[in-house]
Amino acid sequence: MVAGVVPWLLHFNSGSCNGCDIEVIAALMPRFDPERFGVLLKGTPRHADVLVCTGPVTRQQAPRLKRIYEQMAEPKFVIAVGSCACSGEVYRGCYNVLNGIDAVIPVDVYIPAAPRGPMRLSTALPSSWRR
Repeated sequence: MVAGVVPWLLHFNSGSCNGCDIEVIAALMPRFDPERFGVLLKGTPRHADVLVCTGPVTRQQAPRLKRIYEQMAEPKFVIAVGSCACSGEVYRGCYNVLNGIDAVIPVDVYIPAAPRGPMRLSTALPSSWRR
């Protein structure tokens, strides 16, 4: 990323239990207040710089995830939040699961363990745009 440019986020749930989703949203709330640095949650991939993904990739969600990734402008970064997004975890081997996010799109930052606290996402954001 260009120095002085602040990333905008897009959150994508690919079939998780919502435990990590709650932590992602908590990281964007006033307690951690990423908006003071300009970090915003966007609703469209065309405006987002960082794709924050939770959950294992299901066969139904894989084409959607790939399309969203392709719609993002360069440079783009992907953060996989939680064990399910990193490796598929407990859903690995299920008939409808393709494992982690990296089975479909390239991942820049992994945040393992589920659910991960909001502070971990707050510290992972800067490392994603330094690459």
